[in-house]
Amino acid sequence: MGTDISGFVEHRAQRADERERDAVWQATVDLSHLNDTRNYDAFGCLFGVRNFAYFRPLAAERGRPLDALEEVRDELDRLAPRPDQAYGTTWITWTELKAVDWDESAELPDSRIHQYRQTSDGLKLVGKASWDARFAQALNLPQRPSDPPPTCLDGTEWLIGHTLYRSETLRRRDAVREDGEWKPVWTVMESLASQHGDDNVRLVVWFDN
Repeated sequence: MGTDISGFVEHRAQRADERERDAVWQATVDLSHLNDTRNYDAFGCLFGVRNFAYFRPLAAERGRPLDALEEVRDELDRLAPRPDQAYGTTWITWTELKAVDWDESAELPDSRIHQYRQTSDGLKLVGKASWDARFAQALNLPQRPSDPPPTCLDGTEWLIGHTLYRSETLRRRDAVREDGEWKPVWTVMESLASQHGDDNVRLVVWFDN
């Protein structure tokens, strides 16, 4: 069973005669219109969900904002009877995203072994998995998919046939690529922040199986 993400980009428009705490958050765009890709590395890096790569999450399990939009409250209340349909609820502001060091490495090597094949253009990543039958057989590991992969030093490699298996530690930019599926989200948030201020733009998300 896979995991998907839902949410809203929100902004808070403050009138000249209004205090910031009195300004009301408004829904700008449903996240599904900007990014509906299932990318577990990004989920783990940003929000700590499906964190197979062992990132220090940027914003994990913060829950629903106290001043959550009515649309957000209604949707989460509707899904509340089914916890698998709305969990990991959290939020992050554009201020926080602007401060991210995208070159920061995960805290441990990826729990999945990365698989490469030699091509005319060099090594090409063809997959990564927590268990691989051929890899397990070559290393004389237990032949059960439920067994975790061996704990290996970053950069450890095994050449098995024409496949190169490698233990790797990801960086944030590997999980959330600058030109990847999150770019439209960042573009919208940055544009809103230029009008309303960095602290007045946030992303609210939750996950479902």
